Amino acid sequence: MNETDAIVQKLDQEAREQIVIDEKKLGPALLRVTPRIRELAAICEQNNVIDRELYKKYNVNSGLRDQYGKGVLAGLTNVSDIQAKKLIDGKEVPCEGKLYFRGYEIKDIVKGFDENSCTGYEETAYLLLFGSLPTKEELSEFRRILAQRRDLPQNFTRDVIMKAPSRDMMNNLARAVLMLYTYDNDADDISLPNVLKQCLNLIAQLPRLVVYSYHAYNYQKLGDDITIYAPKPELSTAENILYMLRKDHHYTKLEAKILDRALVLHMDHGGGNNSTFTTNVVTSSGTDTYSVVAAALGSLKGPKHGGANIKVAHMFEDIKRNVKDITNEAEVRDYLLKILNKEAFDRKGLIYGIGHAVYSINDPRADVLRSMVKDLVQEKHCEEEFALYSLVERIAPELIAEKRHMFKGVSPNVDFYSGFMYSMLGLPTELYTPLFAIARIVGWSAHRMEELQNIDKIIRPAYKPVSPVREYIKMEDR
Repeated sequence: MNETDAIVQKLDQEAREQIVIDEKKLGPALLRVTPRIRELAAICEQNNVIDRELYKKYNVNSGLRDQYGKGVLAGLTNVSDIQAKKLIDGKEVPCEGKLYFRGYEIKDIVKGFDENSCTGYEETAYLLLFGSLPTKEELSEFRRILAQRRDLPQNFTRDVIMKAPSRDMMNNLARAVLMLYTYDNDADDISLPNVLKQCLNLIAQLPRLVVYSYHAYNYQKLGDDITIYAPKPELSTAENILYMLRKDHHYTKLEAKILDRALVLHMDHGGGNNSTFTTNVVTSSGTDTYSVVAAALGSLKGPKHGGANIKVAHMFEDIKRNVKDITNEAEVRDYLLKILNKEAFDRKGLIYGIGHAVYSINDPRADVLRSMVKDLVQEKHCEEEFALYSLVERIAPELIAEKRHMFKGVSPNVDFYSGFMYSMLGLPTELYTPLFAIARIVGWSAHRMEELQNIDKIIRPAYKPVSPVREYIKMEDR
């Protein structure tokens, strides 16, 4: 036996020794995996480990970010921008967080909406897609264009949405988007006019796909009665979501306005967020719009990205269950420490909704959401729960700074308040991430068209191999 054989055999033996697991400690998913597959998985774990020191040795920016959270420059964009640092005396220092859509600051955009209007989504979508703020006439025309494109293909609801509904709305959504490819005679045409047409169709159709998928799941799996309603052409995107979702169609003006503003805040976030980068990567291959959007949906589904607000909502439910007095700062602080120490909640050591990859001092989207939440709290009489959020918002950054070696500050991000806001709107948690998708598809569309316009090479980053070169061993010698 040569040295390589000995190493492989040793790794295999070590892996087998590690899978003597108490079956009572296995989760339901692992219990449905055969013991042999668990053995093989343990071998995979052993053989896939890369020494973390090698990342430092070869100067690898894990996650395409340096130790300070700054992203590796991979492209240029006109669509949106994030500002979290300023250059002072040649050094980058944290500053108040700002988010720009086509050069306009997000706080100014939201502040500029008509106080009684629920069409901020449409106004901002026009801005991101076409590069300028719409006039009244342009906005009116754009709303008509979207209203005309909300219809789904004939029998699509019956044949695609109602059949085999998934418990995960994001998977349903990705499947539905991919199926729309088959109804498009020009699906593979990536000329800009055709791509714009496809993007406008998907922007208009996504709210309907989301709501219908939710109703289909409740009907098929939970036994709820089902009545689905077509969107109304005179209603805005936010109003139609509430209209189609609720059995009585009733919603207050404040509810529609707040949902509308929330969709605006989630519409885009620079060019480097995971799902937008996915959009650019897949677009650079020259593939069709439906494949690109399905890939972006898969990225957004992840709990580290679009699913983060669900984790925040679940964390607060856990806090309320385990803290006797949620108004007692000492008790809340002690439990947050347990979460950080991996002794409570999901034992990941994370206080969800606090901290961001880019922002240090503040997330401007969270600032806007907080002010909107305050208005909704009064209408929904949720003052006690809001007080708990405010308490965690104040305590958590202090505890994180004490427990972690931080290169940058932490503050609440957009996910911290969005789940709470959705719960006050009576929206089910299954729709939290799909609502994010309804907003973000506008940004994806803008970035896709920008990538197509300026496409040069397929995106292909480098990975340095660190495994040893081995000589092939014939079957009879293994």
